[in-house]
Amino acid sequence: MAALLTADFFTPIVDDAYDFGRIAAANALSDIYAMGGRPLCALNLLALPGNLPAEVATGILRGGADVVRTAGAVTVGGHTIEDAEPKYGLAVLGTVHPDHVVRNVGALPGDLLVLTKPIGTGIMTTALKRGLEDEASVREVIDWMAKLNAAAAAAMLEAGVDAATDVTGFGLVGHLREVALGSGVAAVVERATVPVFDRALAYAADLVCPGRTKDLLAYLAPTTDWTDTGPEWRAVLTDPQTSGGLLMAVSLQTAPALLDALERRGELGSVIGRFEQGDAGHVTVI
Repeated sequence: MAALLTADFFTPIVDDAYDFGRIAAANALSDIYAMGGRPLCALNLLALPGNLPAEVATGILRGGADVVRTAGAVTVGGHTIEDAEPKYGLAVLGTVHPDHVVRNVGALPGDLLVLTKPIGTGIMTTALKRGLEDEASVREVIDWMAKLNAAAAAAMLEAGVDAATDVTGFGLVGHLREVALGSGVAAVVERATVPVFDRALAYAADLVCPGRTKDLLAYLAPTTDWTDTGPEWRAVLTDPQTSGGLLMAVSLQTAPALLDALERRGELGSVIGRFEQGDAGHVTVI
């Protein structure tokens, strides 16, 4: 048995305290699932202004506890501090068999890229913050962010993959670059096959994007060939995700078994590209 330890927390991306707790907890648990592990227990990490009503803290912690319970783990306490801006997340302990650890390196030329959640959460929550959406109109996005990667991880372990990561703050291309660089391979993304939330591309075309998008585009520019990709697609593919899906490298022979295992569990499984020989970490978007 090997231990997995992770911690993650962030500022609110939705107004509802309960939903914020659910999303933050699912996001923190995702690192355990991305390595093929099973979460055992979690500690709350909570920062709040002292003048907020008590029901805000109650809602956040209740949302987090409900998601941890759904994961089959236990919330065992935590720590709170007073801060000018709310923040919430978890420190999580999980376990995995040492022979079954899934790492974010090991992708091979010819492997397919499989993604298990739509992207565009950063754009859609930015639209929410700007009053272009409300929590009812982005309910689908909220529920996707609060959805655990547990079933996707189980499918990944059943079929067997060469590498995996979860898609979070560096966006799809950023996390793909990390896997490709560590694996010594290049990657190709077929943008037409990437699942994207409704209206995300339209908002991106109107420059409704998180502040980090510009920095991520600059960071990824030396290692990304965008070919004829328009600015709205560039923004979506580098959109910082919250509680995104698993991004898996799977051999051509094993891919049908993985897609079947995902489908049987009611999970999305989109083949969005491939790995190939080339400059390590280089990503081409076509």
